Amino acid sequence: MPERSRGAAGAARARVAAVAAAGAAVVCLLGTAPGVPPPGTGTVADGSGPERPVTATPLPATGLGAFLGPDATAVRRLSALERWLGGTDVRIGHTYLPGNHWSDIEGDPNLLRPWAAWRRAAAGRRFVLNVPMMERDEARLPDAEVRRLLRQAAAGGFDGHFRTLARHLVEAGVPDAVLTLGWEMNGTTYTHRCAPDPPSWKAYWKRIVHTMRAVPGQHFRFDFAPNRGTDAIGWSGCYPGDDVVDVIGMDSYDQPSGETFEEMVREPYGLQAQVDFAAVHKKQISYPEWGLFRNGDNAEFVARMLEWMARHPPLYQTITDYCPHGVWQCRQNPRSARVYRQVLHGMPGVTRAPGVPGGPGVRQSVPAWVLAR
Repeated sequence: MPERSRGAAGAARARVAAVAAAGAAVVCLLGTAPGVPPPGTGTVADGSGPERPVTATPLPATGLGAFLGPDATAVRRLSALERWLGGTDVRIGHTYLPGNHWSDIEGDPNLLRPWAAWRRAAAGRRFVLNVPMMERDEARLPDAEVRRLLRQAAAGGFDGHFRTLARHLVEAGVPDAVLTLGWEMNGTTYTHRCAPDPPSWKAYWKRIVHTMRAVPGQHFRFDFAPNRGTDAIGWSGCYPGDDVVDVIGMDSYDQPSGETFEEMVREPYGLQAQVDFAAVHKKQISYPEWGLFRNGDNAEFVARMLEWMARHPPLYQTITDYCPHGVWQCRQNPRSARVYRQVLHGMPGVTRAPGVPGGPGVRQSVPAWVLAR
């Protein structure tokens, strides 16, 4: 979660509480939402003047998802999100492993099974799993301790945990999961951060990938996903090599305060740098985490991110859908929710979710406060 703030970090218990609270705002209503424009269009209203038109090329259906929580409840919410989007197919299921103990990182089969069942229920779906590289992953350990752990890891000290995780994923029925390993490694929050010892960090990543790829039946893809921007270290200095990376991801939140989208594109290690780096290395891109943050209900940011992803199609993109970042489960961002829904609603050429026809009279699951605007 946003690295430059402590607020929305990766602990599963925080996600559960936040998403559960937001989920209470979701209600079922009949009929299409009033004022939904033709697919692929929308408006931005930021309070500074008249609403401005927004047009975005429809995103590939294969890449659309959201983080809605870590458990079976979140799996069920995926179909409700599809209905809110007018039947647009949500094909990415995304969750996180907790990082408190090594037993968490080994992947509890009870956590994995509901996601595996969802993945197998329809063709074209993907399961994306964020995997911490260290236990006590948010314990704020000092750099010296992180450096010691990274060197132990680079020597093979933790290989067995990732071998177990790989077996659990294969046995659960998701041998083709996309694994967002050691995300936001260029920052300061996580014990799996890179800056204290980049050579050991890269050697450790390689060990994990080689260990997991050696498990029979696996077809994993590994996503290298830093924070947007320089943060504690330029993320290219942590890149472990083309042979052990399949996707170049980026977590991109609307921060810091006052930063324009153009600055997010142009900044060192920003959005353009990601696209250029991926092209040089012949990799697909992804946005495992994106959403609102420091600038409040900033519909302009949501519109621009969707436009950016239409121009540079990712393998997948998953908005972080709880407060303060989200649009469907977060009451405090109604303008952004409206733009997100308008741009992605019932997109032409997109396979509709099972049982959700197009046109008036569709049964929708929508936050009532969006329809009340």
